[in-house]
Amino acid sequence: MNDIKLMNRAADNIRILAASMVEKAKSGHPGGAMGGADFVNVLFSEFLVYDPKNPMWESRDRFFLDPGHMSPMLYAVLALAGRYTLDELKDFRQWGSVTPGHPEVDFRRGIENTSGPLGQGHTYAVGAAIAAKFLQARLGKEAIDETIYAYISDGGIQEEISQGAGRVAGTLGLDNLIMFYDANNVQLSTMVDEVDDENIAMKYEAWGWKVITINGNDVAEIRRALTDAKAEKERPTLIIGRTIMGKGALGADLSSYENKVSTHGQPLSAAGVSIEETIKNLGGNPENPFEIFPEVAEMYARRAEELNTLMEERKAVKAAWAAAHPDLAQKLEDWFSGKIPPIDWAAIQHKANQPTRAASANVLGVLASTVENMICASADLCNSDKTDGFLKKTHAFKRGDFTGAFFQAGVAELTMACVCIGMALHGGVWAACGTFFVFSDYMKPALRMAALMELPVKFIWTHDAFRVGEDGPTHQPVEQEAQVRLLEKMKNHSGKNSMLVLRPADAAEATVAWKMAMENVDSPTGLIFSRQAVKDLPRERPYEEALNAERGAYIINEDADADVTLLGSGSEVSTLVDGAALLRAEGVKVRIVSIPSDGLFHCQSKEYQDSILTPGSKIFALTAGLPFCMENLVGPNGKVWGMNSFGYSAPFKVLDEKLGFTAQNVYNQVKELLAK
Repeated sequence: MNDIKLMNRAADNIRILAASMVEKAKSGHPGGAMGGADFVNVLFSEFLVYDPKNPMWESRDRFFLDPGHMSPMLYAVLALAGRYTLDELKDFRQWGSVTPGHPEVDFRRGIENTSGPLGQGHTYAVGAAIAAKFLQARLGKEAIDETIYAYISDGGIQEEISQGAGRVAGTLGLDNLIMFYDANNVQLSTMVDEVDDENIAMKYEAWGWKVITINGNDVAEIRRALTDAKAEKERPTLIIGRTIMGKGALGADLSSYENKVSTHGQPLSAAGVSIEETIKNLGGNPENPFEIFPEVAEMYARRAEELNTLMEERKAVKAAWAAAHPDLAQKLEDWFSGKIPPIDWAAIQHKANQPTRAASANVLGVLASTVENMICASADLCNSDKTDGFLKKTHAFKRGDFTGAFFQAGVAELTMACVCIGMALHGGVWAACGTFFVFSDYMKPALRMAALMELPVKFIWTHDAFRVGEDGPTHQPVEQEAQVRLLEKMKNHSGKNSMLVLRPADAAEATVAWKMAMENVDSPTGLIFSRQAVKDLPRERPYEEALNAERGAYIINEDADADVTLLGSGSEVSTLVDGAALLRAEGVKVRIVSIPSDGLFHCQSKEYQDSILTPGSKIFALTAGLPFCMENLVGPNGKVWGMNSFGYSAPFKVLDEKLGFTAQNVYNQVKELLAK
């Protein structure tokens, strides 16, 4: 252990760097970073185990920051550890810098997650802890033996998602999860006790957590708490650290500016603090605030040497394990490289004219038997969203047993989504989760973060339209497809579509959609499936022809010199096929197009797009969503029939008639379009 005086010096160094970063940027949150400096210093200088020479080491301890506004604290401690330069800290919040206002995932620099929306970051940690348990159950402790650390603030504790994360971690007994709660009683606009007087310790204890309350600015107490937490073998641990917002901040008259709301979300000088007196108070030089004290640099250099020695020991253990278990060693390499075993997609069989959710279940059964490192989840709906196709080939996680591969999340869609994101961030596993499409509303914050982080989580949504029927408008998605397809139209920072959204038209397309999802490693995938049975599209070679869906849109069948193109996705395509039969009976020549992915279609060459939707031609689109989703596709000579209101409670066949989703209405609308 390091001398406590030296540890305090290092924490003050972090405080100076954090405050100076915000001051130079004229933007940011210094107060919380100054209060949390003691904990991150103890963690990174004495407890966190990682490989300084290989930041991607699979069995490294992981640190998940929930309050992303405290990024100056994280960048500062990582600078002490040699992951950032002082010049990079000086560039905080500037264009093109590697130190953005909220941390963005960068494993090689020690940033394990993008954080910003409070509550999500620590939920990712829960997912990572589950992934670690899952992998250890398959590969052994010699390969995977790690601790997941999380850091949460008052705001994260208050966000509703913390209930889901706390419940899940406690129920599963994630003893490999240690979370520090920075309890400084100061928020951006109020003191915490003005808005929240609950007993946090009792709440987490009720969820099955071990709870330790300490002075979060005391090195000895932090050490004891972390040591105690590491020794816990049955429960996750919450360390409640009472910390001081703006620790060390002084005014020009040397009056204290600690524990003030004003130092939370603006540069210290804007809060009336003297940055010069504060830096001097913390033992720094106001003329050169961006400095790592020599003795602190030496302390972190010693830690790096300790870690390098420890890594040699761990590598020897791993080498012996790999020699004894070459098959497991190969799995470890394959799983963390994102390799998927060969899957005979063409061999997957489906019953005729079944719901696409049932087709998805068939595929999931194959994936459960083939992709050994895949985890599937459901928000208490596995027998309805048909993720039970996966569950039937495995069993659900339970406290002390992670040999299964199914996560029963309970009724908590946002929590489930963020847990799956955490699994993906950990690496070594494929994560998928299911619920009703209308409940994607609960998941939008997580979808956005998965898209931003470019994580290949598979989101399974069933009961895709008003055909949910008698359950009524609360359960009938109308505007949801438009919402998720917005992410399909946005580019991520790699210049690719930030999400792949697929709504297959029949069982064959459902198989291809899953193939596309598993091959998509650059972004999340949304799979939208029907509750009700849909007719198989007219094909001679169902799977082979459905492979054309990989280009986003393709022609199902067509007449030469077609008078009109009928365009749709999902359940609506079979309705278009029936409508086309009525039109053809009167001599109207028709082209039928399925468009499971608008975003993917727009990534194709203009020549391909024009070959599917001929410019200037008559196009009729049918959608169970909002019409504007198709309006950009049909053009000025086209027409869209869609939903302009919420649905109604009635049998789905009645709704089809009442809302105009019938072959006869397709016929009527196309005849009207052609008459113009």
